[in-house]
Amino acid sequence: MKPFSAEEIHGVWGTVLLPILKDQSIDWEVLEHALKFTLDAGLNGIYTNGSAGEFYNQTEAEFDKLSELVAQEAENAGVPFQLGCGHLNPLLSLERVNRVKSFSPCALQVILPDWIKTNNKETLKFLEKTASAAAPIGLVIYNPPHAKKKLLPEDYANILMEGIPVVGCKTAGGDKEWYSKMNNLPKPFSYFIPGHFMVTGITQGAKGTYSNIACMHPKAVIKWYRMMHEEPERAQLIEKQLLLFFEREILPLILEEGYCDVAIDKFLASIGDWSMTGTRLRWPYSGIDPERIINKRRKLNKYVPEFFKELD
Repeated sequence: MKPFSAEEIHGVWGTVLLPILKDQSIDWEVLEHALKFTLDAGLNGIYTNGSAGEFYNQTEAEFDKLSELVAQEAENAGVPFQLGCGHLNPLLSLERVNRVKSFSPCALQVILPDWIKTNNKETLKFLEKTASAAAPIGLVIYNPPHAKKKLLPEDYANILMEGIPVVGCKTAGGDKEWYSKMNNLPKPFSYFIPGHFMVTGITQGAKGTYSNIACMHPKAVIKWYRMMHEEPERAQLIEKQLLLFFEREILPLILEEGYCDVAIDKFLASIGDWSMTGTRLRWPYSGIDPERIINKRRKLNKYVPEFFKELD
């Protein structure tokens, strides 16, 4: 697959979840089943090793096997794909880039070094060397809220002015001022926001979403994305309903019970009832008790009763 420009990276992209067995090994059979379902869902693209892919808790052999498998299946399906090469160790992240660029993804995702916060000069040094290794494939920066260094619109402007071939980013979004600044960066740039803010974010200028709602159900999120263009008011209403569900039923799992975003994404997939990935996280992290799935599924259907209808 050819490298994508910033203008070509848009829409809804789904992640590859990591199913974990009781013995802590990866369930490759379940992973392949979920991958094929995701590839058939009509998404604009897929990506590996976001947080829900547990990139921080894989061996290098597992990373290589996963990258090769996804690249091969996505190529066969004709679906654009990005490979996540993030690692807390910048040297290992660079090695990952060097190893998987031959699979010809349309972009490579990276995180900034995350044990010691980089200053502005160090951030540029990291991205410059990583981009050189990735060339001609562009970089997408994954910069979640919990990252040691949170990039601001001014930081992205500086990166682009330095001529570093970063084509996009994955962020938590921001207020109106943030969107205004991101929409006025000096070069084309594809910034993505979280899935549950899809309608609001794209309306304000975001190019798409690396979607937690795709974790919930890949086909449902594409139905919603198309609705956003065909029936915008109805799509906006669904966003409001989803945000209420997240505020009342999901956010307490994070704020009051201490579950991480990875646990939430896997739990959402179980609520959506399309994948056998399960809720288990790799040691030492804790997934959400699967006995809670049915109750939350019922709650979701009350908030958004039409979301999962007519998906086949």
